[in-house]
Amino acid sequence: MWCNIVFVTDELAHYATILFELFHSEVPVPPTGKRGRPSKPKLQVDPELQYATVKKTRKEGKIVKVERKIVFGTMQKIEEYFLKSPSSKINTSYIERTNLSMRLWDPYLNRKIVKFARNIKFFEAKLALNMFKYNFVRQYSTLTKQADSVPTTPAMAAKIADRPYIFDELLRFSHC
Repeated sequence: MWCNIVFVTDELAHYATILFELFHSEVPVPPTGKRGRPSKPKLQVDPELQYATVKKTRKEGKIVKVERKIVFGTMQKIEEYFLKSPSSKINTSYIERTNLSMRLWDPYLNRKIVKFARNIKFFEAKLALNMFKYNFVRQYSTLTKQADSVPTTPAMAAKIADRPYIFDELLRFSHC
């Protein structure tokens, strides 16, 4: 299911480490025939994992160079993914935009503040409501196709929803 996903981050080394830990398999080492404890299995990254990084070089506060690097996967598979994507190249703009929106809507996500969430359940519920609003309720003119001229939500653009929702529908929704 996840094999149609491409992970794109900045060059922080922890991202590659975590992705490797999440998406690896163990390859057994053949027995040597010698006495003693057998060798541990070798860890191998899942061949379906597609991960690239973006390195931005800044000079006097302006971006002067952008380098893209494939860490796991192949350029061919990543390019195939981006042919179907609204973006034409490897970048972090979508997640950065989402992070900014989330920080604007929820003060607990802001950096360098004294405010913190006292109850994780309420924080998770509030975050879920914000994500619902962002993807199913709020309409964006940048997602609207010229032929339709109907404001579109991200869920509609991804063909997950057929229309914009309202909060009343979420509150009345029963999943049982």
